[in-house]
Amino acid sequence: MTASTELKNLPSGASDMAHIVLTFDNNKLASALYGPFDENLARIEQKLGVDIRSKGNQLSVRGDSAAATQARRALDYLYEMVQNGAEIAASDVDGAVRLAIAADDQLVLPTLEGKGKLAAAQISTRKRTVHARSANQDAYMRALERSEMVFGIGPAGTGKTFLAVAYAAMLLERGAVDRIILSRPAVEAGERLGFLPGDMREKVDPYLRPLYDALYDMIPADKVERALAADVIEIAPLAFMRGRTLANSVVILDEAQNTTPMQMKMFLTRLGENARMIITGDPSQIDLPPNTRSGLVEALEVLSDIPGIVTVRFDEKDVVRHPLVAAIVKAYDRKARG
Repeated sequence: MTASTELKNLPSGASDMAHIVLTFDNNKLASALYGPFDENLARIEQKLGVDIRSKGNQLSVRGDSAAATQARRALDYLYEMVQNGAEIAASDVDGAVRLAIAADDQLVLPTLEGKGKLAAAQISTRKRTVHARSANQDAYMRALERSEMVFGIGPAGTGKTFLAVAYAAMLLERGAVDRIILSRPAVEAGERLGFLPGDMREKVDPYLRPLYDALYDMIPADKVERALAADVIEIAPLAFMRGRTLANSVVILDEAQNTTPMQMKMFLTRLGENARMIITGDPSQIDLPPNTRSGLVEALEVLSDIPGIVTVRFDEKDVVRHPLVAAIVKAYDRKARG
């Protein structure tokens, strides 16, 4: 069961204010929701400008009507997470608030179900469940579910690469695909793979570390190592993709802004039966030589009208790392706009 909600009457002239009372059915879970010293409640108060008072398994939320409703949605969503065994972190609280605010826009996911209840997307493996922490993350996760080719575009820290790998791990674990193929252009350091020491995996590993990190987050380490040894999880440098047809796989191209148009066309045309392609990148972080057009930028223009290809764009509001990261991204975007 979720929390029950009661709307209290307010004095005449306070029509833009609300007093909402939430009663939870489990004191232990309610305590986990509140956090140590009610720090989760304090975080919601700070972000939405409401007043939240706790008394046992009951919460009283007062404030602007819209903000109080958003707080109720966020609290209900977080309580459901606790019921499902999740431990609530500060980033989860921030995500729930972002989703609750976004739900007021009927044109933006997440959807509202029942009596204004948030229904955000999630990705689950045996090791971990990942919940959407912003409206665009929610839209992205739903796009991954319904489309065979998805572009995730936006700045660092928005979760576009992590969620792509998490989704691939989920499909592999369920047996929906046979392989995960990870690829990334190796141009960031201005080095060619042939001049780097070690075998091919050792050459490519430094460039694919963010993808590995996401894999280990979703799948136990011993299973990742066995899958790598058996080529169930394959590291495929972009240059080595030519001539292949990739079937029964999830294929992820990360840092796609550093592909040339020819490389991007080559990659996209590798799509085979029962395969999914996820292309992630940030057009503001292109490391190609001067006067070289980004294959990602061109692809977004050329493929914009093709049914079945979904593009989800993230911005600084979707940054789920340290709050300073969002501020840094916003500052650079402001400078780029002049």
